[in-house]
Amino acid sequence: MTGRDFTIEADAVTEPASLTYVGFDSAWADNPRKPGAICALRLARGEPPAFHPPQAAGFDAALAFIRERHAAGAVTLVAIDQPTVVRNEGGARPVERLVASVMSFSGGGIQPAYRGTNKADLFGDAAPIWRFLAALGFADDPERAAGAGDGGFVMEVFPALALLGLEPAFLAAARTGPRYNPGRPTFLLPAWRAVCRTAAAEARRLGLAAVADWCEALPVESKPRKREQDALDAVICLLVAARWRADRAGCLMLGDLDQGYIVAPANVALRERLARSPFSAQVPCR
Repeated sequence: MTGRDFTIEADAVTEPASLTYVGFDSAWADNPRKPGAICALRLARGEPPAFHPPQAAGFDAALAFIRERHAAGAVTLVAIDQPTVVRNEGGARPVERLVASVMSFSGGGIQPAYRGTNKADLFGDAAPIWRFLAALGFADDPERAAGAGDGGFVMEVFPALALLGLEPAFLAAARTGPRYNPGRPTFLLPAWRAVCRTAAAEARRLGLAAVADWCEALPVESKPRKREQDALDAVICLLVAARWRADRAGCLMLGDLDQGYIVAPANVALRERLARSPFSAQVPCR
């Protein structure tokens, strides 16, 4: 299903009354002084696409935002930049071990998710993410979401990995991944520009003109503010959700629903790099 013609490219996909993609760059600790960002795009036959640009949001605001936009008989797919399945008490999830080798090659990294003492505030029993998911009540099942005709779904994505699957140049050589977080000393303005271009190009490819226009309007002449990067990450999450529905074959689900997973777009460069990981034979990749 695309914004261009509201068509569905995969035979297995059931056309819903309307389809809403939500991108949520969550603030894992739910610190009110450092909120995340959320955005949405609604597609309905006979109506122009309705894009809700990124806005600051913690978990409570995100819950209200999604509830306002989800309707009976429609599909809402929430792509969230945070682990949604964490059962391990320590160490990294298998999917993180797989992805870590790719991120390391690109010059980035991935934070391991576990429920133990050091991260109990993020993934322990009382962590904000579990309250949010329980209150939302959406199914955490990407494969069902890919072809569903109605219902609410949530899935884990990772913007930094998604970018590697969208732009082969980010994996052309070691340490060529984008360093676009203005809160880190490694930030590079050309990398920020490249990420803005990459997101805009993917939105155009999917026929999501309003999303592309927003990406192209981002300031690129000077260092962005952190909230602008958070907003762009929310849009990247949304684009992964849109690609998942419109082009399932162009995506990968790494890992599983039992031990944790990540959904990402996948070009040839990313698939080849994942295949070289010592963990590729141990982690489902489909």
